[in-house]
Amino acid sequence: MTKRGDEPTGKLTLAQVLEILAGGRLPLRFTAYDGSSAGPTDARLGIELKSPRGTTYLATGRGDLGLARAYISGDLEVHGVHPGDPYELLKALAGELVFTMPPPRVMADIIRSIGVSHLRPIAPPPQEAPPRWRRAASGLRHSKGRDADAIHHHYDVSNTFYEWVLGPTMTYTCACYPSADAPLDDAQENKYRLVFEKLRLKPGDRLLDVGCGWGGMVRYAARRGVTAIGVTLSEQQTEWANRAISDEGLADFAQVRFGDYRDIREAGFDAVSSIGLLEHIGVRNYPAYFEFLQSRLSTGGLLLNHCITRPDNQSKAAARGFIDRYVFPDGELTGSGRIIAEAQDVGLEVLHEENLRQHYGMTLRDWCANLVEHWDEAVAEVGLPTAKVWGLYMAGSRLAFESDGIQLHQVLAVKPDEFGGVGNLPLRPWWTP
Repeated sequence: MTKRGDEPTGKLTLAQVLEILAGGRLPLRFTAYDGSSAGPTDARLGIELKSPRGTTYLATGRGDLGLARAYISGDLEVHGVHPGDPYELLKALAGELVFTMPPPRVMADIIRSIGVSHLRPIAPPPQEAPPRWRRAASGLRHSKGRDADAIHHHYDVSNTFYEWVLGPTMTYTCACYPSADAPLDDAQENKYRLVFEKLRLKPGDRLLDVGCGWGGMVRYAARRGVTAIGVTLSEQQTEWANRAISDEGLADFAQVRFGDYRDIREAGFDAVSSIGLLEHIGVRNYPAYFEFLQSRLSTGGLLLNHCITRPDNQSKAAARGFIDRYVFPDGELTGSGRIIAEAQDVGLEVLHEENLRQHYGMTLRDWCANLVEHWDEAVAEVGLPTAKVWGLYMAGSRLAFESDGIQLHQVLAVKPDEFGGVGNLPLRPWWTP
């Protein structure tokens, strides 16, 4: 039984351990394999710890990593939510569950009750990427080889799986909703329309799309008479995109190349779009990134950079825990101010920027809905653990966007001439919202 202060508590059940760490405030029902339980008996949401291995994962994983390992391995089950969209559970945990360190004597009893054997790390689920120090075997962070490995981990899951989640547009970046009740596909088409108009593209122009994914922007531009080249480090994306280009009869206008954007040799593009690539670049590489993209533009050419950001410019850039090990290895985020500053420092003139944070929350909501709708097919395609990774990742990211933990910024810039001229650009933004 739990006692007050720093008095010894004796042998504790797993439920009692959780109650102590949570200060007695559990927003859901917890049950464990030792027969103990805690939290409201009528709670709609719950978690069930099913095995000793799950206890080891929880006890040895820092931050959200232990919870993710136990959940992905099947040692922790969730109740009251679908595994393809555990948003409501995550929202409840984020809003009401706060862990505090108990007094030393109580902590000692917790350790004795759990058992020292559970404090020794064990092998994580196979879906987990190695820690950063072990990734060095494939090169320095954000070298071409290591970036290729990181992209392969995230994007070469299965084109069929992504079709279930993303829908017909095969667009894995933030949509732009023309109205709150707009369907996802309409919102993605509207995002491409927005980028196209911001870049002032017209028939006969040349577009370079770096980090092009499955070629959505490339095909959108090609349908409107723009010659477009896309580049991606994902072989599966390259195959899917070029097949779609061929099926649509766009081969005279569009192509997607498998490779690193830094290997593009052509220059003189009227516009460059970078939609969801900067997150993979590494903050220390921003100067080289913007300098390279500027070098691909003709004078007066426009660059649009669309990426996830932090809400400030002071937080550490590197992702940690679950996101780094299961979703975006080596991913880095910074604030929009840092991005604008780096673009300006290579001579680009920033014309406009806007935050689409709320739109990304809605996009993730709709992706999760797609995953739930096609759950059985998705599990059959990639396996239950990987499907759970995606449900957890997308639901958690939705919550982060909604709570302003992360944002999504579009930055539009121009390459001026040596006298500061920017061609015949209108005096004010020329696109529709």
